[in-house]
Amino acid sequence: MKKTKNTLPNESEDLFLTDGGLETTLVFLEGFDLPYFAAFDILKDQKGRESMKNYYSRYLKIAEKYKTNFILESPTWRANPDWIEKIGYSKDSLFELNKKAVSLLSDLKTEFSNTVKSILVSGCIGPRGDGYVPDNCMNAEEAKQYHLAQIKVLSQLPVDFVSALTMNYIEEVIGIVQAAEVVNLPVVISFTVETDGKLP
Repeated sequence: MKKTKNTLPNESEDLFLTDGGLETTLVFLEGFDLPYFAAFDILKDQKGRESMKNYYSRYLKIAEKYKTNFILESPTWRANPDWIEKIGYSKDSLFELNKKAVSLLSDLKTEFSNTVKSILVSGCIGPRGDGYVPDNCMNAEEAKQYHLAQIKVLSQLPVDFVSALTMNYIEEVIGIVQAAEVVNLPVVISFTVETDGKLP
């Protein structure tokens, strides 16, 4: 696994906070129109960048107040090859879009470094298809090759690990884990489950 100067949550008994509901906040509380719920898209202008910075800062101030550690989750859930093209970006912009998102978090990490004990940066990965309905399904090798594009980009940026959120079938998860192993990045998996606790 990639060595990091920071202690990962699974290696510590300390409490780590993170944010809660970036896209929901931006859409329903701040009035942004996020294409396909793609939060990274608002980083294209100063207003969006400031709104996102303020969003994360509110949570970091909670960590300051209660003296906890913090995980900054990058706004890159939709910043993978298929989704960026649907939104109107070229596949060639994959690196720049992810870099811009992680750069914002790096700036915040620096800003709060004296008041929050440990701040980790997580590179967020979303599903190739819908996060709540299994579609566009791949086998494990296809998933590995697909997600490796974004994971390779994140491995070149100052992230401590990657997190795959709203995953809803096993083969895609296996592929993501294998892709993370290729670049020696720790990986966290979070599943979407139904009310019965089972995958969709």
